[in-house]
Amino acid sequence: MLQNLHVKNLALIDEIEVEFGSGLNILTGETGAGKSIILGSVNLALGGRYTRDILREGASYGLVELTFVLENEKLIKRLEELDIVPEDGMIVLSRRLMDGRSASRINGETVTMAKLKEAAGILIDIHGQHEHQSLLYKKNQLQILDAYAGETLRKIADQVRASYRAYKKCLEEWEQSRLDESERAKEASFLEFEIQEIEEAGLTLGEDEQLESDYRRMNNGRAIAENAAEAYEYTGGMSESSASEQISRAIRCMGDAARYDEKAEELCEQLSEIDSLLNDFNRELSGYQDSLQFSEEEYYETEERLNVVNRLKTKYGNSIGEVLEYCEEKRERLQVLEDYDSYLESLQQELSKQEKQLKKAAKELTAMRKEQGKLLEKQVGKALQDLNFVDVKFQIRFDALTDYTANGRDDVEFLISMNPGEPLKPLAGVASGGELSRMMLAIKAVMADRDEIETLIFDEIDVGISGRTAQKVSEKMAVIGDSHQVICITHLAQIAAMADAHYVIEKTVAGGKTRTGIRLLEEEETTEELARILGGAEITDTVRENAREMKKLAGNHKRKGK
Repeated sequence: MLQNLHVKNLALIDEIEVEFGSGLNILTGETGAGKSIILGSVNLALGGRYTRDILREGASYGLVELTFVLENEKLIKRLEELDIVPEDGMIVLSRRLMDGRSASRINGETVTMAKLKEAAGILIDIHGQHEHQSLLYKKNQLQILDAYAGETLRKIADQVRASYRAYKKCLEEWEQSRLDESERAKEASFLEFEIQEIEEAGLTLGEDEQLESDYRRMNNGRAIAENAAEAYEYTGGMSESSASEQISRAIRCMGDAARYDEKAEELCEQLSEIDSLLNDFNRELSGYQDSLQFSEEEYYETEERLNVVNRLKTKYGNSIGEVLEYCEEKRERLQVLEDYDSYLESLQQELSKQEKQLKKAAKELTAMRKEQGKLLEKQVGKALQDLNFVDVKFQIRFDALTDYTANGRDDVEFLISMNPGEPLKPLAGVASGGELSRMMLAIKAVMADRDEIETLIFDEIDVGISGRTAQKVSEKMAVIGDSHQVICITHLAQIAAMADAHYVIEKTVAGGKTRTGIRLLEEEETTEELARILGGAEITDTVRENAREMKKLAGNHKRKGK
């Protein structure tokens, strides 16, 4: 769950730190107090879009940090697959915001934005206005059904995706293979030319490297030979100043000294070893000098061969290995063209085989989705009734797409009827904004038992509702809070009364500066905040009594539910 939120230098926030608890965490406050800034800060930490103007006036940087405590082994395993390992059971996501850029870290280690978002998707689910509007799109409705089915569906869905990839690859090959006879003849002629050109060159692996080495040596032969000859003069030449002659004299001197002292004998032996090594070096240097001798004909042949190799590499590959691979590929393609009817027949058989496998897997996926869809229909329908959709009917319609996709062939759409006698219609043509938010809440409530994400954040869940409906929404939020950590920003007293922990967001002015802060309310303070929400401009004793009664009834409901 989300244990701690730390924000610094964002908008009206100077610096705040909030400790959240388990269950239902409620955030309330006056209009304009900065509730959207709090949620916006969380979004930023999770990889949301950042613009320079969100920094507090005069600040050089902003910081958002989220600390999660993890106990769910499945979540820990999924994070470890991303190479993210909890430290002492905790994951810290942080994002430092600077002028036009930002830096993201997980447990102090810098990560890419993609990795940050991937980790965030495992840890937390934020539901706001955009999310319940997304419910209108059919592709999202299919994703909801598949998420509900979870592991039950995953294996066959993976099989469909694999079958689709194999089928598409085969189909593309088939579509590209339909050449007329003149095109085949033209291609075959060109292939024969390329194969002959490569084969006639008689290339061998590593030959290019050896040729380049020989050519460099020949090109610089004079300079190399002069330097090698001079080096030989210094080490083994006939002059009295050569190293070999000087060491020989030194050995004679030390040999005389060795007759009188053991240490001198030891030094004489070391000199003898040096003399032996120098003699070996001189022999190798002499042989190297002999190898530097080459004729004009050898130079010309090396240059010509290198030109042939480089020309082929320019046309067919960056190395001789790649050129030979290219030649083998063209041989195989030529063989296909020479026996084209057999090739087309085998390709047609393979395409038919892949299509059958895809059809079979997609059919199994559809059957499983329909089975899970019936369960989802029933549970969402019940959840909608709990949210004061009294006579609602909810149904998932399945149609078949014209072509296969990586997700199978299912065209899934959520249908709903709000009132008795009304036909079932797509959500887009029926539901208002407030109704969509309740539908998404119903789906979240149903998914809560199957969803591994521990923390849910709700914003604008109370759009367009009041009275009895608001009470029903609050009860559903409390149900989700029994198994998940829920953080909810609300304007409604009915929802706020259900809080396990109630926070107020306040705006203050001091020293000519406006600041937004957040604090956890004590028991009596929660009643006063409920009274403020209920009473508006004037809070009377009657309003306070209503707030106490509302808080008491909410507590009774939660205890009864447990």
